[in-house]
Amino acid sequence: MYQKFKRRVTGTQVVMWIIGFIILGGVIYGAVHTLLAATYPPRVWLDLIVFGLAQGSVYALVALGYTMVYGILRMINFAHGEVFMAGAFIGYFIATAFDRSGFLNRYYVIAQLLIFVGAMATSATIAVLLERIAYRPLRRAPRLVPLITAIGASFFLQYTFRGFFGSGIKSYPEPTALKGSITILGITVLKTQALVIVAAVVMLLALYIFVQRTKTGRAMQAVSEDKDAAALMGIDVDRIIVITFVVGGALAGAAGVLFSTLFRQVFFLTGFIPGLKAFTAAVLGGIGNVTGAMLGGLFLGIAESLFPNLVLDGLGIPAPYQLKDALAFLMLVLVLIFRPTGILGERLATKKA
Repeated sequence: MYQKFKRRVTGTQVVMWIIGFIILGGVIYGAVHTLLAATYPPRVWLDLIVFGLAQGSVYALVALGYTMVYGILRMINFAHGEVFMAGAFIGYFIATAFDRSGFLNRYYVIAQLLIFVGAMATSATIAVLLERIAYRPLRRAPRLVPLITAIGASFFLQYTFRGFFGSGIKSYPEPTALKGSITILGITVLKTQALVIVAAVVMLLALYIFVQRTKTGRAMQAVSEDKDAAALMGIDVDRIIVITFVVGGALAGAAGVLFSTLFRQVFFLTGFIPGLKAFTAAVLGGIGNVTGAMLGGLFLGIAESLFPNLVLDGLGIPAPYQLKDALAFLMLVLVLIFRPTGILGERLATKKA
């Protein structure tokens, strides 16, 4: 039995588990120390959870673009963060024009819908152009080639927007309707956070129904399983791929508007860090799995909001919230080491990777 165990467990696995237990011990120690010290009152934890849900909702919407494209083409579209950034920029320009004319405050619901439509249409158009110009000619190329192309497209979009709109940070207008807070079940929630959470949940549910209940959604699942077999069954594979990019781009555009509404600033690198975090959320939930991307985004948002104060503060680290970005990428590394399948997804090292 010892020899069988020795063959199944390698030295690398032992080292990884030791590292994992050390990290887990540090997390437990920091969390227990913070809670016993009563550093923060219960209301602060509730506020952090609500903010995490709002932030995680944005990550989930962007993560869906990563996971849908991977599910169809088996590639990571690293330019997707810039598709998200494009939606944020267009939303900013439309919102600013409405704000200057007074339309944003007089007819807020109509104005917000138009902002969403403009941002989603722009992001979907850019996503389709990326597919047609950058990715389709490389569909049969080795996997590293479209990956490098996606990184190049990301830089191209970043500096194109910088050239057109400058490198300065632009302040997103705040309509009167979103100022202040509301109380839900005794919990105080900022109106901006409520809008982000509700809008994201509606879009996530709509996407789930689209993928699971419609003919096009079932065709997307078939293409994801086997493109050649799907083509033999009469499915237009190219059309399905374009629809995938349209849907993923539109969701990223909507996420850009929600992100700008939540943080009220836009610049040419707006999509870089949120895009990487959304990719982390997709891997965390299970790359290629729509439901997993949703759960991964929400989990990452809440963890990023809670853990710096809950864990790092208890470990005596000064200004723990400044390390929230490092925490997100640490989670990515740990997931890839200990559970490459993610919460609900597929193993990156298998045939589909």
